Amino acid sequence: MARWTPDPTFYASPRDAVTAPPEKLVYVAAFDRSATRPDAIAVVDTDPGSPSYGTVVGWTDLPHLGDELHHFGWNACSSALCPTSPHPHVERRYLIVPGLRSSRIYVLDTKDDPRHPVVVKEIPAEELAGKAGYSRPHTIHCGPDGIYVSALGGGDSDGPGGIAVLDHTTFQVRGAWERDRGDQYLAYDFWWHLTRDVLVSSEWGTPSMIEDGLNPELLLGREYGHRLHFWDLAKRTLVQTVDLGDQYQMALELRPAHDPRKEYGFLGVVTSVEDLSASVWVWHRDGAGFAVTKVIDIPAEPADAADLPPALQPFGAVPPLVTDIDLSVDDRFLYVSCWGTGELKQFDVTDPFHPVETGSIHLGGITRRTKGVAGGPQMVEVSRDGRRVYVTNSLYGSWDDQFYPDGVGAWLARIDVNTESGGMTLDERFFPHGDDFRGLRVHQVRLQGGDASSDSYCFP
Repeated sequence: MARWTPDPTFYASPRDAVTAPPEKLVYVAAFDRSATRPDAIAVVDTDPGSPSYGTVVGWTDLPHLGDELHHFGWNACSSALCPTSPHPHVERRYLIVPGLRSSRIYVLDTKDDPRHPVVVKEIPAEELAGKAGYSRPHTIHCGPDGIYVSALGGGDSDGPGGIAVLDHTTFQVRGAWERDRGDQYLAYDFWWHLTRDVLVSSEWGTPSMIEDGLNPELLLGREYGHRLHFWDLAKRTLVQTVDLGDQYQMALELRPAHDPRKEYGFLGVVTSVEDLSASVWVWHRDGAGFAVTKVIDIPAEPADAADLPPALQPFGAVPPLVTDIDLSVDDRFLYVSCWGTGELKQFDVTDPFHPVETGSIHLGGITRRTKGVAGGPQMVEVSRDGRRVYVTNSLYGSWDDQFYPDGVGAWLARIDVNTESGGMTLDERFFPHGDDFRGLRVHQVRLQGGDASSDSYCFP
């Protein structure tokens, strides 16, 4: 009898995952801002020895208009090996792709032809609303017992947002994850410490607060999300909420330590209404609960009002706008995208409370427009071995239009990393852009076989 083994892209520990082979392809969410053409998943060759390196080699149009694809993810990952809820029979083969505007979710199969994923299932907005009570699916995370989907809106109302769960095998909507949400209302990202039965969630805003762009009244009124929530993962109940202070608006991306023995993680905050700075915070165990400590401040850059879009002219400065962060699998380097100033920063976070900046690359920016490109580093993804970083440049259609009224175009960059001492170098051979993406904007990127932000582990 042949011996059965789990999916070879699953790794029991982060140490094992760092030894994974390099990705040969990446998948990119491409969307049509005008909603007159279908959104798509583009496939890009990332094998440096390939004659098609750095080019789009596959394309899958979705069947509807107006989805605005966002933070898609894999159906399964290394958490399938966790002993408490083992599902080692599943494969990392399906991309779960949410439409942030349409509230539809698509399932794409990559197994038979990885360069040409095939849509095999569609979850309509009515099913998500009817079975889970949610709309506007935003972020996908694969867990040991299902597929988790954060949602910004309620099923038939503006909120509250929260988390829906899909079945690993059938992709049916099981229902809402929360049993007792307390006073949690705004939603955005979520992640967990699996071995400690802790889930952490963050806040952005309800659909009406974000879909037409940044609302200055809500921003200055300090009404966007500024709290972090800590949940009992097993009981699905809210245990603790920490308020960062309402001047810190839009507490977004969460990146927990990959080592399951560690009980801390990083949070990116888009801006402070007091000085337009951005910041990165660490949540960490403090007695019976958690505390949240600011560890990185990134100031706004002064600018001539004439060089600024109308939304920023009254301020005379460019805010960094930290809109994504990512943590290498070995928990050593944190990458911080400053979408407003067009900068990707690298920090050594071996000591998470005292980050040391070790690298910086400029690409685009509201006033800088480095290398003649628009937009700035936005979504960040790190390879499992930590040697490569991929960045795309669109944030969200209506927000792009506010901060880059001349257009953001579309581009995907690859950055090579010195994993010994830090530092980054732009790969000049790899820069698919513009017409390569058929006139669509690009947002999230996922790596074939997995990446730094799509796996969680139960073994150190």
